[in-house]
Amino acid sequence: MHSIYQAIEQLSLGPWGRDILFALAVLVVAAAVFMVALTIAGVLVWVERRVAGRVQSRIGPNRVGPIGILQWLADGLKLFMKEDLIPECADRPLYRLAPYLLMVGVFGAFAAVPFGQALIAADLNVGILYILAVTSLSAVGILMSGWASNNKWSLLGGIRSAAQIVSYEVPAALGVLSVVLLAGTLQMNGTEMAPGIIRSQGGWPWQWYIFHNPFALVAFFVYFTAAVAEGNRTPFDLPEAESELVAGFNTEYSGMRFAGFFLAEFANVYLMSAVATTLFFGGWQVPGLTPAEMQSSPWLQLLGLAVFVAKAGVGCFVVVWIRWTFPRLRVDQLMGLCYRYLIPIGFACLLGNAAYLLLVPAGSLADNVVHWATAAFGLLVLALFFWRVGYHLRRSGERLDLDLLARGRRGPFEPRWQHRAWGAHRRQAAKEA
Repeated sequence: MHSIYQAIEQLSLGPWGRDILFALAVLVVAAAVFMVALTIAGVLVWVERRVAGRVQSRIGPNRVGPIGILQWLADGLKLFMKEDLIPECADRPLYRLAPYLLMVGVFGAFAAVPFGQALIAADLNVGILYILAVTSLSAVGILMSGWASNNKWSLLGGIRSAAQIVSYEVPAALGVLSVVLLAGTLQMNGTEMAPGIIRSQGGWPWQWYIFHNPFALVAFFVYFTAAVAEGNRTPFDLPEAESELVAGFNTEYSGMRFAGFFLAEFANVYLMSAVATTLFFGGWQVPGLTPAEMQSSPWLQLLGLAVFVAKAGVGCFVVVWIRWTFPRLRVDQLMGLCYRYLIPIGFACLLGNAAYLLLVPAGSLADNVVHWATAAFGLLVLALFFWRVGYHLRRSGERLDLDLLARGRRGPFEPRWQHRAWGAHRRQAAKEA
């Protein structure tokens, strides 16, 4: 927006003409950001359903469009044609307003997300603070929807959500503060003279803030856990626990207002991954290239966009993977995890990063050794994790199929694909042997 403002200022249109043109430019940019966020949310719906299908040994949506990629459009059309019902005793103004307030809280944050070096709607000097502030509106929208529905299950879901989001904002903010302390700025991109959070990092893993020191590594996990909880994602989806509250705060909603809640949820999945990419994983930085070199070429700018989307995509996959792996926590476990563990650990990481900056000179041999050692430790843990996953796959005797784009095929029944090394199948195999 800054470059657009400078271009408009150079036009000889008079003050009123420039103001009107700038207002139109703001509307166009806001519409573009909203459409990008809406598309990301729709695609993530398809991704989650495909990953869920693979986790549950099935194909998932595969009929609407190539490999089912247009399933989210079909779902949107179906919800658009459904009747918009409002309970008779509901608070109608608040009931209608709640989903839009939730969507504003999530989609408004995309204005400060740096998809690329030049692909950011508003590179605010308080960018990360703006994101933390505007996403807090989601708690108001969810609580408003539960209260306005005049339904006890919806009200319980709204109260749970308010308590959960307000509580987990504290460890999330502590994780963000650790990075702000290391970067010395709240701005996301910044300039060459005043670098922001991304420009303060580099393209190689040992230059990312996640591997800056051990305290920063722990701060990432504190932030990511708190962000997943703030987004009401499993195993922290207590506000919409269907086993207890029917559907939670959105029980009484239907049609496009019902769709608004879930579009905001899936957009928030990408938002939390994009923020984590910006803070801890170098954002759009490409290994071996400086920001000045990337700025001189539009192709390198597109490469930076691809790098950012790939990093955020990995984060989205991890969030989806967690949802279909872990069981739901109880309410007391949820709040205990926040106040007993995440907040104290977050404060310890903040103090540890501050002490590291005071005791270890930036760019010194000791500083570089800590970067390399932390990166090596993180990669070693990651390698051990994937080795363990492979070990359990081999031990269970499952047929490994990682093709998420498979359309499915028809063929004869293959008993070996259904074989399990336990239970009735094992007893039957032992009898036949």
